[in-house]
Amino acid sequence: MSSNLRATFDKEYAAIVADILKLGSYVDQAIDQALDSLQRRDLALAQQVIDADEAINALRFKIEEACLTLIATQQPAARDLRGIVASMNIVVDIERMGDHAAGMAKTVIRMGNEPLLKPLIDIPRMVQLAHDMLRQSLEAFVAQDAEAAKAIVPLDDEMDNIYRAIFDELVEMMAHKPDGVERATYLLWCAHNLERIGDRVTNIAERVIFMTTGDMQELNV
Repeated sequence: MSSNLRATFDKEYAAIVADILKLGSYVDQAIDQALDSLQRRDLALAQQVIDADEAINALRFKIEEACLTLIATQQPAARDLRGIVASMNIVVDIERMGDHAAGMAKTVIRMGNEPLLKPLIDIPRMVQLAHDMLRQSLEAFVAQDAEAAKAIVPLDDEMDNIYRAIFDELVEMMAHKPDGVERATYLLWCAHNLERIGDRVTNIAERVIFMTTGDMQELNV
């Protein structure tokens, strides 16, 4: 690649990376607002999270189009091509995290003003983990740091452990409090959406490893 082509490629790819980080910030905010709407039973805020998903989807498509244009016009090879392909996969996972945040918000709306079955302790912990995992995965992406990407795995394990604990506790509560089954199901669905966000972040980590090393590794096994 000539110096002029390299400069053009670097400039256009930097714009793609900037948009990916913007997409991540949108989703990070959506996750935070989904939790806030659950804690405060704020149905208007929950609807705001759902409505904001449209902007997340639009930015994903913009990034994908930019990636395809860059491939077509610059014909990158090797690591450059891996970076673009990985970016296209990463934006899908980030956008799906937005879907999970919206799914949590939809659950809040279904709950209405029903009292919570139990105090919210573990779900906020899952949200904090989701924030930490997303931030670390995007930092690894920008730095093209495979080892930093692998460091996501223990956080995903912790996310899974919290989800299993919530699942076991709520199933037991449903067995002993039949009148609380519906409310327990709402909390289970919120926790499930957060657990899936953890899985999506792990997918991002796998793509970072691919773009930097060329190796495809499955981390959440």
